[in-house]
Amino acid sequence: MDSQANGEVNNGAVTRFLNFIERVGNKLPDPAMIFLFSMLLIWLLSWLFSTTQFESIDPRTGQAIVVHNLLSGDALAGFLASMVKTFTSFAPLGVVLVAMLGVGVAEHSGYINVGLKLMLKRTPQILLTPSIILVAIVSHTATDAGYVLVIPLAGVIFYAMGRHPLAGIAAAFAGVSGGFSANFIPSGIDPLLQSFTQSAAHIIDPDMLINPLNNWFFTSASSVFIILLGWYITDKIIEPRLKNTLVDGDTNNLPEFHEVTDVERKGFYVATSVMLAGIALLVYAASGEDSALRSSSGALTDFSAPLMQSIVPLIFLLFWIPGAVFGFMVGTFKSSKDMIDAMSKSMGSMAYYIVMAFFCSLFIAAFAKSNLGALLAIEGAEVLKSLALPSGITVVGIIFLTAFVNLFVGSSSAKWALLGPIFVPMLMQLGISPDLSQAAYRVGDSSSNIITPLMPYFPLVVVYCQKYVKGTGIGTLIAMMLPYSIAFLIGWSLFLLIYWGLDIPLGLQASYEYIGL
Repeated sequence: MDSQANGEVNNGAVTRFLNFIERVGNKLPDPAMIFLFSMLLIWLLSWLFSTTQFESIDPRTGQAIVVHNLLSGDALAGFLASMVKTFTSFAPLGVVLVAMLGVGVAEHSGYINVGLKLMLKRTPQILLTPSIILVAIVSHTATDAGYVLVIPLAGVIFYAMGRHPLAGIAAAFAGVSGGFSANFIPSGIDPLLQSFTQSAAHIIDPDMLINPLNNWFFTSASSVFIILLGWYITDKIIEPRLKNTLVDGDTNNLPEFHEVTDVERKGFYVATSVMLAGIALLVYAASGEDSALRSSSGALTDFSAPLMQSIVPLIFLLFWIPGAVFGFMVGTFKSSKDMIDAMSKSMGSMAYYIVMAFFCSLFIAAFAKSNLGALLAIEGAEVLKSLALPSGITVVGIIFLTAFVNLFVGSSSAKWALLGPIFVPMLMQLGISPDLSQAAYRVGDSSSNIITPLMPYFPLVVVYCQKYVKGTGIGTLIAMMLPYSIAFLIGWSLFLLIYWGLDIPLGLQASYEYIGL
């Protein structure tokens, strides 16, 4: 009885805290204005620090780091001259819009709707949440596909099952972004991070070689851990808290799940067969050692491989083609104009995101050009190094420092390019291998993704939520994702320490200790 009372008190305290975070967060300006104000603040700080001489060495140049004044005449002129290019070259913008063109056809033709209904009949209710998180984690293999496919579809699936759609979005967002470094399947991020790790290790040991899959066993085991932890948080914390949040979105745009007709069933199977035939053709085209889809080294998963660079166009085609086939077979598309109208509706729903992406692109460009992000990362790493803590505490310190820096510098590779040349040699001198340093970095890099509005896809998730709950703001999403972030940061750190303590291999040709030259 006492334990039940204590549980209710604790749950009430957590709910009140999250409600407070939501209220405070929703009083913040619109995300677009936050990006604008942040950019102006970066300009001011760049001017203030541009005359300061720093002793910290920029690992990218080997010279003392310098903050660039963005309020100088040349900088302001360059800002105006490059504004259009900065916006149009903003990577998430193209990813979202191109993918959504294809998804729009599949959605408005009814193909996705019917597919979800057929899938739900085969998915036990109790396994819905872990299934969503699993799919979200696997979606990392296709770069940013999870943001434009898995997260919105998770909301649709939860809504169709009579559960709160925001809980589905939260679970998928936690898997896609919070569990970014957890995956059973190797992807382009593995060799990308390995290249920075090996370069950093060469500062101490020029002959050291690191396998691109040096963290594969750990990221695979982490997948199970993140699925179980995310499952518990979604069903026991997030969804109960959302029970009083009214779904007040436009009912005309919310999915309707009537019974699947024979015509729809036939159309779905034919359209899916067409999609599978396309995938088979793609696999055949990529299977040859001299395939044009491979990189110059013959690998398919390198970021330089045409296959990896074609992920978004492939998403477009693999949804647009079966969506069109289904639409014409069942009659939702009577002519090509209907198909174009579906694509136009899809773009219409992205209008708010486009506005936010404009200001977001300008802020990120300013932050990079000023060098303030690099200064923050390098100074933080130097402080950690000066503390000379025990190995286990140092590794946890790296995780927490990375999570903090991640609130301001979103790109995983950009952060590791800055932090790797500091962390890796520092820990090698303490007897800790580059493989373990990289694993610790990946934990910190993932855990705080889901609570920073400065993450390029964060505004897009806000838009997904607003489809169901019109009043969703930054505070709503942060409060919803904060339990995941805290649990992932603490739990995953402990998981790495236990994994290390049990001496389970991190990956291929990986080690925990660095013996030295």
